[in-house]
Amino acid sequence: MLGYAIRRLLALIPVFFVVSGVVFLVVHLVPGDPVDNLIRTGSSPDQRAEIIARYGLDRSLIEQYISWLGLVISGDLGNAIVMRRPVATLIWDNLGYSLTLGGWALAFSAVAGVAAGTIAASFRDRWIDHALMGVSLLGSTVPTFWLGLLMIMLFAVTLGWVPVSGARHWTSLILPVLTVGLGGMALVARVTRIAMIETAREDFVMLLYAKGVSRWTIQIRHVLRHALIPVVTILSLRIGLIIGGSVTVEYVFARPGLGSLLIRALSQRDYPLVQGCLLFLAMAVMLGTLIGDLLQAAMDPRQRDEAIG
Repeated sequence: MLGYAIRRLLALIPVFFVVSGVVFLVVHLVPGDPVDNLIRTGSSPDQRAEIIARYGLDRSLIEQYISWLGLVISGDLGNAIVMRRPVATLIWDNLGYSLTLGGWALAFSAVAGVAAGTIAASFRDRWIDHALMGVSLLGSTVPTFWLGLLMIMLFAVTLGWVPVSGARHWTSLILPVLTVGLGGMALVARVTRIAMIETAREDFVMLLYAKGVSRWTIQIRHVLRHALIPVVTILSLRIGLIIGGSVTVEYVFARPGLGSLLIRALSQRDYPLVQGCLLFLAMAVMLGTLIGDLLQAAMDPRQRDEAIG
């Protein structure tokens, strides 16, 4: 298992370099100039050139990328041009808010999704199955920003049950968590249902029925346990996607976090800060993929043996 983990970790190294290059190019090809947010109206061309040279923006893209990549490898994400603070510090100050929102949203997606998928598979082709899958389809197709606005209008403005925005109280987490988590719950529910239906056709399940084991015992202790392997993979991939997908939700609910920080950096064309945020989100997705592969290999040694072979 240790050898498999090391091989999977080493396989991420070339992926990291490719992702870093894509992030750098995308950020620098976006129209706009961060210097416009630093110079005052009426500044001379010499003053503008001085600021450009100070931040190394007068060098070629290749030179800027190599310089930035060297800093990243050494653990330094550089300094934000407009905010004039270390990028790593800004990310760290906002990371807790995003992790809290993403963690609770992931937990909600896992628990509610597995429960809904299990019930749907247990009552296959009945009204409860159709109802749960219909709700899941709706949850996966509705845009998160639109769903967030609807929840604000209904539960915050009309009913007044929860705060509209901010992060001062735990109740302000309820609507953002539901908004982010519903999409993941829908995906987990569908994957759980399909995996359980396929597992229920296996020979060992028929043998358990023949031995007189109760239906719910078979469904929960045997079928669900084997069906959780693809679910774990989906949830691990959601680690990075939920953090990245919280960008619009944090903006809609006016919450601090990486999403709000990224949107502010984009509006200011702050290259180092945008690059740092995007690279961090990409690494979160890569880490989630690695965790999913390791958990899947631990739960099903056959997949680990196939990868090694």
